[in-house]
Amino acid sequence: MRMTNKIMRNNSAYNLNQNKILTDKLTNQMTTQSKIARPSDDPVVAIRALRLRSNVTAATQYNDRNAKDADQWLTVTADAMNTVDKVLDSLYKQATSAPDKFETADGLRIYLTQMKQLTAEFYSCANVDYAGRYVFSGYRTDLPVTFTEEDMKEMKEHPISYNIEEKFGFEDIRRISYTDFDKLSENLGGTTGPTTAPGITSTNSYEQNVKNSTVYSFRISYNDLDSLTKTDMAGNPQKLTITLPEYKDAASGNVYNNVKLEITAPAGTAAGTNFAADVKVLSAVDAATGIEYDTTKTPPDTLPPQVLTAETALDVQEFSDQEQAYKAIANGTCKGIAYIPTSGEMVFSEDFYKANFSESAFKNDKTFQVNYDKSSWKTGDINPVHYFKCIETQDLAAPGGNPHVAEPRKTWYNSQRDEGRNQDIYYDVGYNQQIQVNTKADEIFTHDVQRDMDDFQYYLKQLEDIETLRTNLKTKQKDYPEDSAEYKDLEQRIKGADKAWVYIRDNIHNKFENQITKYQKYMDDSRVAMTDNATRGARLELIATRLTNQKMTFKELQQDNEGIDITEVAVELTASELTYNAALMATGKIMQTNLMNYI
Repeated sequence: MRMTNKIMRNNSAYNLNQNKILTDKLTNQMTTQSKIARPSDDPVVAIRALRLRSNVTAATQYNDRNAKDADQWLTVTADAMNTVDKVLDSLYKQATSAPDKFETADGLRIYLTQMKQLTAEFYSCANVDYAGRYVFSGYRTDLPVTFTEEDMKEMKEHPISYNIEEKFGFEDIRRISYTDFDKLSENLGGTTGPTTAPGITSTNSYEQNVKNSTVYSFRISYNDLDSLTKTDMAGNPQKLTITLPEYKDAASGNVYNNVKLEITAPAGTAAGTNFAADVKVLSAVDAATGIEYDTTKTPPDTLPPQVLTAETALDVQEFSDQEQAYKAIANGTCKGIAYIPTSGEMVFSEDFYKANFSESAFKNDKTFQVNYDKSSWKTGDINPVHYFKCIETQDLAAPGGNPHVAEPRKTWYNSQRDEGRNQDIYYDVGYNQQIQVNTKADEIFTHDVQRDMDDFQYYLKQLEDIETLRTNLKTKQKDYPEDSAEYKDLEQRIKGADKAWVYIRDNIHNKFENQITKYQKYMDDSRVAMTDNATRGARLELIATRLTNQKMTFKELQQDNEGIDITEVAVELTASELTYNAALMATGKIMQTNLMNYI
Protein backbone atom coordinates (compact mmCIF):
# COMPACT_ATOMS: atom_id res chain seq x y z
CA MET A 1 0.00 0.00 0.00
CA ARG A 2 1.39 3.38 -0.97
CA MET A 3 1.46 5.88 1.92
CA THR A 4 0.97 9.36 0.60
CA ASN A 5 1.48 12.65 2.38
CA LYS A 6 -2.28 13.19 2.47
CA ILE A 7 -2.75 9.92 4.28
CA MET A 8 -0.09 10.87 6.76
CA ARG A 9 -1.66 14.29 7.32
CA ASN A 10 -5.09 12.72 7.88
CA ASN A 11 -3.70 10.16 10.28
CA SER A 12 -1.72 12.80 12.13
CA ALA A 13 -4.76 15.10 12.37
CA TYR A 14 -6.91 12.22 13.68
CA ASN A 15 -4.33 11.22 16.26
CA LEU A 16 -3.84 14.80 17.33
CA ASN A 17 -7.62 15.17 17.78
CA GLN A 18 -7.77 11.98 19.86
CA ASN A 19 -5.04 13.40 22.07
CA LYS A 20 -7.04 16.62 22.42
CA ILE A 21 -10.21 14.60 23.28
CA LEU A 22 -8.31 12.74 25.99
CA THR A 23 -6.86 15.99 27.28
CA ASP A 24 -10.33 17.57 27.32
CA LYS A 25 -11.74 14.56 29.17
CA LEU A 26 -9.03 14.71 31.80
CA THR A 27 -9.47 18.47 32.10
CA ASN A 28 -13.22 18.04 32.67
CA GLN A 29 -12.56 15.39 35.30
CA MET A 30 -10.19 17.73 37.12
CA THR A 31 -12.70 20.61 37.09
CA THR A 32 -15.86 18.59 37.87
CA GLN A 33 -14.24 16.00 40.15
CA SER A 34 -16.40 13.43 38.37
CA LYS A 35 -15.48 10.54 36.17
CA ILE A 36 -18.24 11.15 33.64
CA ALA A 37 -19.93 14.20 32.16
CA ARG A 38 -22.71 12.35 30.39
CA PRO A 39 -24.21 8.86 30.72
CA SER A 40 -22.61 7.75 27.43
CA ASP A 41 -19.18 8.29 28.92
CA ASP A 42 -19.68 5.17 31.07
CA PRO A 43 -23.22 3.70 31.26
CA VAL A 44 -22.32 1.35 34.13
CA VAL A 45 -21.03 4.21 36.27
CA ALA A 46 -24.06 6.32 35.31
CA ILE A 47 -26.59 3.66 36.36
CA ARG A 48 -24.79 2.99 39.59
CA ALA A 49 -24.59 6.75 40.25
CA LEU A 50 -28.34 7.16 39.89
CA ARG A 51 -29.00 4.38 42.36
CA LEU A 52 -26.47 5.64 44.89
CA ARG A 53 -27.72 9.22 44.63
CA SER A 54 -31.26 7.95 45.27
CA ASN A 55 -30.00 6.10 48.34
CA VAL A 56 -28.17 9.18 49.62
CA THR A 57 -31.26 11.35 49.06
CA ALA A 58 -33.50 8.88 50.89
CA ALA A 59 -31.06 8.52 53.78
CA THR A 60 -30.82 12.31 54.03
CA GLN A 61 -34.62 12.65 54.10
CA TYR A 62 -35.01 9.94 56.74
CA ASN A 63 -32.12 11.03 58.94
CA ASP A 64 -31.92 14.81 58.60
CA ARG A 65 -35.65 15.52 58.34
CA ASN A 66 -38.04 12.72 59.34
CA ALA A 67 -36.02 11.29 62.23
CA LYS A 68 -35.22 14.71 63.67
CA ASP A 69 -38.84 15.82 63.36
CA ALA A 70 -40.01 12.61 65.04
CA ASP A 71 -37.41 13.01 67.79
CA GLN A 72 -38.54 16.57 68.50
CA TRP A 73 -42.18 15.45 68.62
CA LEU A 74 -41.30 12.68 71.07
CA THR A 75 -39.21 15.09 73.16
CA VAL A 76 -42.04 17.63 73.44
CA THR A 77 -44.41 14.82 74.40
CA ALA A 78 -41.97 13.49 76.99
CA ASP A 79 -41.56 16.94 78.57
CA ALA A 80 -45.33 17.35 78.85
CA MET A 81 -45.74 13.88 80.38
CA ASN A 82 -42.96 14.58 82.88
CA THR A 83 -44.95 17.60 84.04
CA VAL A 84 -48.10 15.47 84.22
CA ASP A 85 -46.27 12.91 86.35
CA LYS A 86 -45.07 15.60 88.75
CA VAL A 87 -48.59 17.03 89.01
CA LEU A 88 -50.11 13.62 89.73
CA ASP A 89 -47.37 12.91 92.26
CA SER A 90 -48.19 16.19 94.02
CA LEU A 91 -51.89 15.30 94.04
CA TYR A 92 -51.01 11.89 95.44
CA LYS A 93 -48.99 13.50 98.24
CA GLN A 94 -51.83 15.90 99.02
CA ALA A 95 -54.30 13.02 99.21
CA THR A 96 -51.89 11.10 101.45
CA SER A 97 -51.36 13.88 103.96
CA ALA A 98 -54.74 15.66 103.89
CA PRO A 99 -56.82 13.20 106.00
CA ASP A 100 -54.50 13.59 108.98
CA LYS A 101 -54.00 17.35 108.79
CA PHE A 102 -57.35 19.13 108.57
CA GLU A 103 -60.01 19.16 111.24
CA THR A 104 -62.51 21.64 109.83
CA ALA A 105 -63.98 22.71 106.51
CA ASP A 106 -61.46 25.57 106.39
CA GLY A 107 -58.59 23.11 106.61
CA LEU A 108 -60.12 20.95 103.90
CA ARG A 109 -60.68 24.00 101.70
CA ILE A 110 -56.96 24.84 101.82
CA TYR A 111 -56.06 21.38 100.57
CA LEU A 112 -58.72 21.38 97.88
CA THR A 113 -57.61 24.81 96.65
CA GLN A 114 -54.10 23.45 96.12
CA MET A 115 -55.44 20.29 94.49
CA LYS A 116 -57.72 22.34 92.23
CA GLN A 117 -54.75 24.32 90.92
CA LEU A 118 -52.80 21.12 90.32
CA THR A 119 -55.79 19.67 88.48
CA ALA A 120 -55.93 22.74 86.22
CA GLU A 121 -52.23 22.31 85.43
CA PHE A 122 -52.83 18.63 84.68
CA TYR A 123 -55.27 19.49 81.89
CA SER A 124 -53.26 22.45 80.59
CA CYS A 125 -50.49 19.99 79.69
CA ALA A 126 -52.91 18.36 77.26
CA ASN A 127 -52.68 21.39 74.94
CA VAL A 128 -48.92 21.24 74.41
CA ASP A 129 -48.09 21.73 70.74
CA TYR A 130 -45.10 21.17 68.46
CA ALA A 131 -44.72 23.54 65.52
CA GLY A 132 -48.41 24.45 65.73
CA ARG A 133 -49.58 20.84 65.98
CA TYR A 134 -51.17 19.60 69.22
CA VAL A 135 -49.29 16.47 70.15
CA PHE A 136 -52.07 14.71 72.10
CA SER A 137 -54.93 15.33 69.63
CA GLY A 138 -54.53 12.28 67.39
CA TYR A 139 -55.23 13.08 63.75
CA ARG A 140 -56.86 16.38 64.70
CA THR A 141 -53.55 18.14 65.35
CA ASP A 142 -55.18 21.53 64.73
CA LEU A 143 -57.67 20.99 67.56
CA PRO A 144 -56.62 21.38 71.23
CA VAL A 145 -57.59 18.68 73.70
CA THR A 146 -59.33 21.13 76.03
CA PHE A 147 -61.36 24.19 75.14
CA THR A 148 -59.38 27.44 75.14
CA GLU A 149 -60.32 31.11 75.57
CA GLU A 150 -60.50 31.41 71.77
CA ASP A 151 -62.96 28.52 71.69
CA MET A 152 -65.10 30.27 74.28
CA LYS A 153 -65.19 33.44 72.17
CA GLU A 154 -66.24 31.39 69.15
CA MET A 155 -68.94 29.59 71.16
CA LYS A 156 -70.27 32.91 72.39
CA GLU A 157 -70.94 33.93 68.79
CA HIS A 158 -71.88 30.48 67.50
CA PRO A 159 -73.03 28.16 70.33
CA ILE A 160 -72.04 24.51 70.14
CA SER A 161 -73.83 21.51 71.58
CA TYR A 162 -72.65 17.90 71.65
CA ASN A 163 -74.73 14.76 71.80
CA ILE A 164 -72.32 12.32 73.44
CA GLU A 165 -72.45 8.54 73.62
CA GLU A 166 -70.74 7.16 76.71
CA LYS A 167 -70.47 3.55 77.86
CA PHE A 168 -69.99 2.13 81.34
CA GLY A 169 -69.04 -1.29 82.62
CA PHE A 170 -69.70 -3.01 85.91
CA GLU A 171 -66.40 -1.69 87.27
CA ASP A 172 -67.60 1.90 86.71
CA ILE A 173 -70.36 1.64 89.33
CA ARG A 174 -69.48 3.94 92.23
CA ARG A 175 -70.43 3.44 95.87
CA ILE A 176 -71.25 6.71 97.66
CA SER A 177 -71.89 7.38 101.34
CA TYR A 178 -74.60 9.97 101.90
CA THR A 179 -75.45 11.53 105.27
CA ASP A 180 -78.96 12.92 105.72
CA PHE A 181 -79.28 15.45 108.56
CA ASP A 182 -82.20 17.60 107.36
CA LYS A 183 -84.34 16.66 110.35
CA LEU A 184 -81.95 18.70 112.56
CA SER A 185 -83.04 22.01 111.02
CA GLU A 186 -86.78 21.39 110.80
CA ASN A 187 -89.03 23.83 112.75
CA LEU A 188 -85.94 25.84 113.70
CA GLY A 189 -86.96 29.20 112.23
CA GLY A 190 -90.18 29.88 114.12
CA THR A 191 -90.75 33.27 115.78
CA THR A 192 -91.59 31.69 119.15
CA GLY A 193 -88.41 29.66 119.26
CA PRO A 194 -87.56 26.10 118.20
CA THR A 195 -90.12 23.39 118.59
CA THR A 196 -89.56 19.70 118.30
CA ALA A 197 -89.42 18.61 114.67
CA PRO A 198 -92.27 16.35 113.44
CA GLY A 199 -91.65 12.70 114.14
CA ILE A 200 -89.22 13.27 117.02
CA THR A 201 -90.42 11.43 120.14
CA SER A 202 -88.96 9.92 123.24
CA THR A 203 -88.27 6.75 121.27
CA ASN A 204 -87.21 8.42 118.02
CA SER A 205 -84.49 10.99 118.62
CA TYR A 206 -82.70 13.44 116.38
CA GLU A 207 -79.63 11.22 116.48
CA GLN A 208 -81.63 8.29 115.17
CA ASN A 209 -82.81 10.40 112.25
CA VAL A 210 -79.24 11.15 111.20
CA LYS A 211 -78.55 8.33 108.76
CA ASN A 212 -75.57 7.44 106.64
CA SER A 213 -76.85 5.63 103.55
CA THR A 214 -75.14 3.97 100.61
CA VAL A 215 -76.16 4.97 97.09
CA TYR A 216 -74.70 3.87 93.79
CA SER A 217 -74.06 5.79 90.60
CA PHE A 218 -72.57 5.96 87.15
CA ARG A 219 -70.57 9.17 86.98
CA ILE A 220 -70.74 10.76 83.54
CA SER A 221 -67.54 12.34 82.27
CA TYR A 222 -69.01 15.86 82.39
CA ASN A 223 -71.18 17.92 84.71
CA ASP A 224 -73.59 20.74 83.77
CA LEU A 225 -75.44 18.58 81.24
CA ASP A 226 -78.55 19.80 79.48
CA SER A 227 -81.77 19.37 81.44
CA LEU A 228 -84.60 17.47 79.81
CA THR A 229 -86.74 20.56 80.30
CA LYS A 230 -84.67 22.38 77.64
CA THR A 231 -84.89 22.25 73.85
CA ASP A 232 -82.09 21.65 71.39
CA MET A 233 -80.87 24.17 68.78
CA ALA A 234 -83.59 23.07 66.38
CA GLY A 235 -86.27 23.71 69.01
CA ASN A 236 -86.99 20.04 69.70
CA PRO A 237 -87.44 18.71 73.27
CA GLN A 238 -84.29 17.29 74.83
CA LYS A 239 -83.97 13.52 75.08
CA LEU A 240 -81.85 11.28 77.23
CA THR A 241 -81.21 7.80 75.87
CA ILE A 242 -79.97 5.05 78.16
CA THR A 243 -79.36 1.39 77.36
CA LEU A 244 -79.67 -1.14 80.16
CA PRO A 245 -77.39 -4.17 79.75
CA GLU A 246 -80.18 -6.36 81.08
CA TYR A 247 -83.84 -5.99 82.07
CA LYS A 248 -85.89 -8.68 83.80
CA ASP A 249 -89.66 -8.48 83.76
CA ALA A 250 -90.79 -9.08 87.34
CA ALA A 251 -94.10 -10.72 86.37
CA SER A 252 -93.05 -13.09 83.59
CA GLY A 253 -89.38 -13.52 84.46
CA ASN A 254 -88.42 -12.84 80.82
CA VAL A 255 -84.94 -11.36 80.40
CA TYR A 256 -84.09 -8.79 77.73
CA ASN A 257 -80.63 -7.50 76.81
CA ASN A 258 -79.59 -4.06 75.57
CA VAL A 259 -82.90 -2.44 76.43
CA LYS A 260 -82.76 1.04 74.90
CA LEU A 261 -84.87 3.64 76.67
CA GLU A 262 -85.78 7.17 75.62
CA ILE A 263 -86.21 9.52 78.59
CA THR A 264 -88.11 12.79 78.16
CA ALA A 265 -89.71 15.41 80.38
CA PRO A 266 -93.52 15.51 80.60
CA ALA A 267 -95.05 18.31 78.59
CA GLY A 268 -95.16 21.61 80.45
CA THR A 269 -92.45 20.73 82.98
CA ALA A 270 -90.87 23.91 84.33
CA ALA A 271 -87.12 24.34 84.19
CA GLY A 272 -85.21 23.85 87.44
CA THR A 273 -87.78 21.50 88.98
CA ASN A 274 -87.60 17.87 89.99
CA PHE A 275 -89.86 15.58 88.00
CA ALA A 276 -90.61 11.97 87.08
CA ALA A 277 -89.60 11.51 83.45
CA ASP A 278 -91.49 9.71 80.72
CA VAL A 279 -89.89 6.39 79.70
CA LYS A 280 -90.25 4.85 76.24
CA VAL A 281 -88.67 1.57 75.11
CA LEU A 282 -87.04 1.89 71.68
CA SER A 283 -85.46 -1.53 71.28
CA ALA A 284 -84.54 -4.72 73.11
CA VAL A 285 -83.12 -8.19 72.50
CA ASP A 286 -84.86 -11.28 73.86
CA ALA A 287 -82.16 -13.10 75.83
CA ALA A 288 -83.81 -16.50 75.28
CA THR A 289 -84.45 -16.34 71.52
CA GLY A 290 -81.98 -13.67 70.41
CA ILE A 291 -84.77 -11.84 68.57
CA GLU A 292 -84.18 -8.09 68.34
CA TYR A 293 -87.15 -5.74 68.55
CA ASP A 294 -86.62 -2.22 67.22
CA THR A 295 -89.34 0.42 67.01
CA THR A 296 -87.06 2.74 65.01
CA LYS A 297 -87.08 0.47 61.97
CA THR A 298 -89.28 1.02 58.93
CA PRO A 299 -91.73 -0.56 59.40
CA PRO A 300 -91.24 -0.56 63.19
CA ASP A 301 -91.20 -3.76 65.22
CA THR A 302 -93.87 -4.36 67.81
CA LEU A 303 -92.36 -4.76 71.27
CA PRO A 304 -93.55 -7.71 73.40
CA PRO A 305 -95.79 -6.80 76.33
CA GLN A 306 -93.18 -7.95 78.85
CA VAL A 307 -90.57 -5.43 77.76
CA LEU A 308 -93.17 -2.68 77.47
CA THR A 309 -93.71 -2.94 81.22
CA ALA A 310 -90.37 -1.18 81.56
CA GLU A 311 -92.09 2.03 80.51
CA THR A 312 -94.15 2.02 83.68
CA ALA A 313 -92.00 -0.14 85.95
CA LEU A 314 -88.83 1.93 85.65
CA ASP A 315 -88.84 5.05 87.80
CA VAL A 316 -86.53 7.65 86.22
CA GLN A 317 -86.49 11.12 87.75
CA GLU A 318 -84.49 14.25 87.03
CA PHE A 319 -83.20 16.35 89.91
CA SER A 320 -81.86 19.87 89.74
CA ASP A 321 -79.82 19.41 92.92
CA GLN A 322 -77.34 16.69 93.83
CA GLU A 323 -78.31 16.68 97.50
CA GLN A 324 -82.01 16.25 96.69
CA ALA A 325 -81.27 13.34 94.37
CA TYR A 326 -79.16 11.51 96.95
CA LYS A 327 -81.86 12.05 99.55
CA ALA A 328 -84.60 10.77 97.22
CA ILE A 329 -82.63 7.60 96.49
CA ALA A 330 -81.70 7.08 100.14
CA ASN A 331 -85.24 7.44 101.51
CA GLY A 332 -86.91 5.56 98.65
CA THR A 333 -88.74 8.51 97.09
CA CYS A 334 -87.02 7.60 93.83
CA LYS A 335 -86.98 3.83 93.37
CA GLY A 336 -85.21 3.73 90.02
CA ILE A 337 -82.61 6.06 88.50
CA ALA A 338 -82.07 9.66 89.54
CA TYR A 339 -80.61 11.73 86.70
CA ILE A 340 -78.67 14.78 87.92
CA PRO A 341 -77.61 17.02 84.98
CA THR A 342 -75.82 19.53 87.21
CA SER A 343 -73.43 16.98 88.68
CA GLY A 344 -73.49 14.59 85.71
CA GLU A 345 -74.63 11.45 87.53
CA MET A 346 -77.06 8.55 87.21
CA VAL A 347 -77.78 7.56 90.82
CA PHE A 348 -79.68 4.50 92.04
CA SER A 349 -80.35 2.66 95.26
CA GLU A 350 -78.76 -0.52 96.54
CA ASP A 351 -81.94 -2.50 95.79
CA PHE A 352 -82.04 -1.23 92.20
CA TYR A 353 -78.31 -1.95 91.88
CA LYS A 354 -78.73 -5.56 93.01
CA ALA A 355 -81.77 -6.11 90.79
CA ASN A 356 -80.46 -4.59 87.55
CA PHE A 357 -76.68 -4.25 87.64
CA SER A 358 -75.27 -7.61 88.62
CA GLU A 359 -71.80 -8.41 87.33
CA SER A 360 -73.22 -11.16 85.14
CA ALA A 361 -75.47 -8.62 83.38
CA PHE A 362 -72.36 -6.93 81.96
CA LYS A 363 -70.82 -10.07 80.49
CA ASN A 364 -70.26 -10.55 76.75
CA ASP A 365 -69.27 -6.89 76.27
CA LYS A 366 -72.67 -5.57 77.39
CA THR A 367 -72.56 -2.03 78.77
CA PHE A 368 -74.70 0.62 80.37
CA GLN A 369 -74.84 3.27 77.66
CA VAL A 370 -75.94 6.89 77.97
CA ASN A 371 -76.58 9.38 75.16
CA TYR A 372 -76.77 12.87 76.62
CA ASP A 373 -76.50 16.48 75.45
CA LYS A 374 -74.18 19.17 76.74
CA SER A 375 -74.18 22.74 75.48
CA SER A 376 -72.64 24.53 78.46
CA TRP A 377 -68.83 24.64 78.22
CA LYS A 378 -66.03 26.48 79.95
CA THR A 379 -62.32 26.95 79.46
CA GLY A 380 -60.40 23.79 80.36
CA ASP A 381 -63.21 21.35 79.59
CA ILE A 382 -62.07 18.36 77.53
CA ASN A 383 -63.32 18.43 73.96
CA PRO A 384 -65.44 15.27 73.58
CA VAL A 385 -64.40 14.70 69.96
CA HIS A 386 -61.10 13.28 71.21
CA TYR A 387 -62.80 10.68 73.41
CA PHE A 388 -66.33 9.78 72.43
CA LYS A 389 -68.63 9.04 69.57
CA CYS A 390 -70.55 12.29 69.37
CA ILE A 391 -72.49 14.68 67.17
CA GLU A 392 -71.53 18.35 67.19
CA THR A 393 -74.30 20.84 66.48
CA GLN A 394 -73.21 24.42 65.85
CA ASP A 395 -75.49 27.40 65.42
CA LEU A 396 -74.08 29.41 62.50
CA ALA A 397 -76.67 32.18 62.60
CA ALA A 398 -75.39 35.74 62.75
CA PRO A 399 -74.74 36.93 66.34
CA GLY A 400 -77.50 39.10 67.72
CA GLY A 401 -80.10 37.90 65.23
CA ASN A 402 -82.60 35.08 65.25
CA PRO A 403 -80.56 32.12 66.59
CA HIS A 404 -82.33 29.72 64.23
CA VAL A 405 -82.19 31.67 60.99
CA ALA A 406 -79.75 29.19 59.53
CA GLU A 407 -80.01 25.43 59.88
CA PRO A 408 -77.56 24.31 62.59
CA ARG A 409 -74.54 22.48 61.22
CA LYS A 410 -74.10 18.89 62.38
CA THR A 411 -70.75 17.08 62.38
CA TRP A 412 -70.33 13.42 63.29
CA TYR A 413 -67.16 12.36 65.12
CA ASN A 414 -65.68 8.91 65.68
CA SER A 415 -68.61 7.11 64.11
CA GLN A 416 -66.21 4.54 62.64
CA ARG A 417 -63.87 4.29 65.60
CA ASP A 418 -64.16 3.24 69.21
CA GLU A 419 -64.37 6.51 71.14
CA GLY A 420 -61.79 8.28 68.97
CA ARG A 421 -59.03 5.74 69.31
CA ASN A 422 -56.92 4.26 66.48
CA GLN A 423 -55.43 7.66 65.60
CA ASP A 424 -51.77 6.73 65.74
CA ILE A 425 -49.44 8.98 63.73
CA TYR A 426 -46.42 7.28 62.14
CA TYR A 427 -43.28 8.76 60.62
CA ASP A 428 -41.23 7.00 57.93
CA VAL A 429 -37.79 6.97 59.54
CA GLY A 430 -36.02 4.32 57.47
CA TYR A 431 -36.29 1.89 54.63
CA ASN A 432 -39.63 0.13 55.28
CA GLN A 433 -39.50 1.40 58.88
CA GLN A 434 -42.10 3.48 60.68
CA ILE A 435 -42.31 4.76 64.23
CA GLN A 436 -45.32 6.09 66.13
CA VAL A 437 -44.69 9.62 67.38
CA ASN A 438 -47.94 10.57 69.10
CA THR A 439 -49.50 9.69 72.42
CA LYS A 440 -53.27 10.10 72.45
CA ALA A 441 -55.05 12.18 75.05
CA ASP A 442 -57.17 9.31 76.36
CA GLU A 443 -54.03 7.43 77.37
CA ILE A 444 -53.22 10.05 80.02
CA PHE A 445 -55.77 12.81 80.42
CA THR A 446 -58.74 11.07 81.98
CA HIS A 447 -61.90 12.97 82.86
CA ASP A 448 -61.78 11.35 86.30
CA VAL A 449 -59.17 13.75 87.71
CA GLN A 450 -61.55 16.68 87.36
CA ARG A 451 -64.61 14.64 88.33
CA ASP A 452 -62.82 13.54 91.50
CA MET A 453 -62.40 17.20 92.37
CA ASP A 454 -66.14 17.66 91.83
CA ASP A 455 -66.72 14.91 94.41
CA PHE A 456 -64.41 16.67 96.87
CA GLN A 457 -66.34 19.91 96.36
CA TYR A 458 -69.56 18.08 97.23
CA TYR A 459 -68.07 16.65 100.43
CA LEU A 460 -66.66 20.08 101.32
CA LYS A 461 -70.12 21.58 100.94
CA GLN A 462 -71.59 18.89 103.20
CA LEU A 463 -68.92 19.53 105.83
CA GLU A 464 -69.50 23.29 105.61
CA ASP A 465 -73.25 22.82 105.93
CA ILE A 466 -73.03 20.63 109.03
CA GLU A 467 -70.46 22.91 110.67
CA THR A 468 -72.64 25.93 109.97
CA LEU A 469 -75.71 24.16 111.35
CA ARG A 470 -73.84 23.01 114.43
CA THR A 471 -72.54 26.53 115.08
CA ASN A 472 -76.01 28.01 114.62
CA LEU A 473 -77.53 25.48 116.99
CA LYS A 474 -74.95 26.27 119.70
CA THR A 475 -75.43 29.99 119.23
CA LYS A 476 -79.22 29.68 119.39
CA GLN A 477 -78.99 27.50 122.47
CA LYS A 478 -77.38 30.36 124.42
CA ASP A 479 -80.61 32.31 124.10
CA TYR A 480 -82.55 29.90 126.34
CA PRO A 481 -82.21 28.82 129.98
CA GLU A 482 -80.82 25.35 130.56
CA ASP A 483 -84.03 24.00 132.03
CA SER A 484 -86.22 25.18 129.14
CA ALA A 485 -87.75 22.85 126.54
CA GLU A 486 -86.09 24.87 123.78
CA TYR A 487 -82.65 24.40 125.35
CA LYS A 488 -83.18 20.65 125.69
CA ASP A 489 -84.49 20.38 122.12
CA LEU A 490 -81.43 22.23 120.83
CA GLU A 491 -79.22 20.00 122.96
CA GLN A 492 -80.63 16.95 121.20
CA ARG A 493 -80.18 18.61 117.83
CA ILE A 494 -76.55 19.39 118.64
CA LYS A 495 -75.94 15.74 119.50
CA GLY A 496 -77.44 14.79 116.15
CA ALA A 497 -75.24 17.39 114.43
CA ASP A 498 -72.18 15.93 116.15
CA LYS A 499 -73.15 12.51 114.88
CA ALA A 500 -73.68 13.84 111.36
CA TRP A 501 -70.30 15.64 111.50
CA VAL A 502 -68.58 12.38 112.42
CA TYR A 503 -70.30 10.58 109.55
CA ILE A 504 -69.34 13.26 107.03
CA ARG A 505 -65.81 13.48 108.41
CA ASP A 506 -65.45 9.70 108.02
CA ASN A 507 -66.85 9.88 104.51
CA ILE A 508 -64.23 12.48 103.58
CA HIS A 509 -61.51 10.42 105.19
CA ASN A 510 -62.59 7.37 103.19
CA LYS A 511 -62.76 9.49 100.05
CA PHE A 512 -59.15 10.56 100.53
CA GLU A 513 -58.08 6.99 101.20
CA ASN A 514 -59.76 5.83 98.00
CA GLN A 515 -58.31 8.81 96.16
CA ILE A 516 -54.79 7.70 97.04
CA THR A 517 -55.41 4.50 95.08
CA LYS A 518 -56.96 6.46 92.23
CA TYR A 519 -54.05 8.88 91.92
CA GLN A 520 -51.70 5.92 92.01
CA LYS A 521 -53.63 4.39 89.11
CA TYR A 522 -53.51 7.68 87.18
CA MET A 523 -49.74 7.80 87.74
CA ASP A 524 -49.39 4.19 86.62
CA ASP A 525 -51.29 4.92 83.41
CA SER A 526 -49.22 8.04 82.83
CA ARG A 527 -45.95 6.20 83.41
CA VAL A 528 -46.96 3.42 81.04
CA ALA A 529 -47.47 6.08 78.37
CA MET A 530 -44.18 7.73 79.35
CA THR A 531 -42.36 4.41 79.09
CA ASP A 532 -43.95 3.73 75.73
CA ASN A 533 -42.89 7.17 74.50
CA ALA A 534 -39.36 6.74 75.86
CA THR A 535 -39.10 3.29 74.27
CA ARG A 536 -40.03 4.74 70.90
CA GLY A 537 -37.45 7.48 71.44
CA ALA A 538 -34.75 4.91 72.22
CA ARG A 539 -35.66 2.94 69.14
CA LEU A 540 -35.58 6.11 67.06
CA GLU A 541 -32.10 6.87 68.38
CA LEU A 542 -30.87 3.47 67.21
CA ILE A 543 -32.51 4.00 63.82
CA ALA A 544 -30.94 7.46 63.51
CA THR A 545 -27.49 6.04 64.30
CA ARG A 546 -27.91 3.39 61.66
CA LEU A 547 -29.18 5.95 59.15
CA THR A 548 -26.14 8.14 59.81
CA ASN A 549 -23.84 5.19 59.13
CA GLN A 550 -25.82 4.25 56.03
CA LYS A 551 -25.67 7.80 54.74
CA MET A 552 -21.88 7.88 55.19
CA THR A 553 -21.55 4.49 53.48
CA PHE A 554 -23.68 5.58 50.52
CA LYS A 555 -21.68 8.78 50.17
CA GLU A 556 -18.42 6.83 50.18
CA LEU A 557 -19.76 4.45 47.56
CA GLN A 558 -20.98 7.42 45.53
CA GLN A 559 -17.56 9.03 45.75
CA ASP A 560 -15.84 5.80 44.75
CA ASN A 561 -18.24 5.39 41.82
CA GLU A 562 -18.32 8.95 40.50
CA GLY A 563 -15.30 10.63 42.01
CA ILE A 564 -11.76 10.72 40.64
CA ASP A 565 -8.32 10.17 42.05
CA ILE A 566 -6.95 13.68 41.64
CA THR A 567 -3.31 12.56 41.72
CA GLU A 568 -3.84 9.92 39.07
CA VAL A 569 -5.84 12.26 36.82
CA ALA A 570 -3.21 15.01 37.24
CA VAL A 571 -0.44 12.61 36.16
CA GLU A 572 -2.53 11.42 33.21
CA LEU A 573 -3.28 15.03 32.20
CA THR A 574 0.39 15.95 32.33
CA ALA A 575 1.31 12.90 30.29
CA SER A 576 -1.43 13.69 27.81
CA GLU A 577 -0.12 17.24 27.39
CA LEU A 578 3.44 15.97 26.85
CA THR A 579 2.21 13.38 24.36
CA TYR A 580 0.22 16.03 22.52
CA ASN A 581 3.19 18.39 22.31
CA ALA A 582 5.49 15.60 21.13
CA ALA A 583 2.98 14.58 18.50
CA LEU A 584 2.84 18.16 17.26
CA MET A 585 6.64 18.28 16.93
CA ALA A 586 6.82 14.93 15.14
CA THR A 587 4.02 15.81 12.79
CA GLY A 588 5.66 19.16 12.03
CA LYS A 589 8.94 17.58 11.04
CA ILE A 590 7.32 14.97 8.83
CA MET A 591 5.10 17.46 7.10
CA GLN A 592 8.05 19.80 6.25
CA THR A 593 9.26 17.49 3.43
CA ASN A 594 7.40 15.93 0.54
CA LEU A 595 8.07 14.27 -2.89
CA MET A 596 8.57 17.60 -4.67
CA ASN A 597 11.73 18.21 -2.65
CA TYR A 598 13.42 15.40 -4.59
CA ILE A 599 12.22 16.20 -8.11
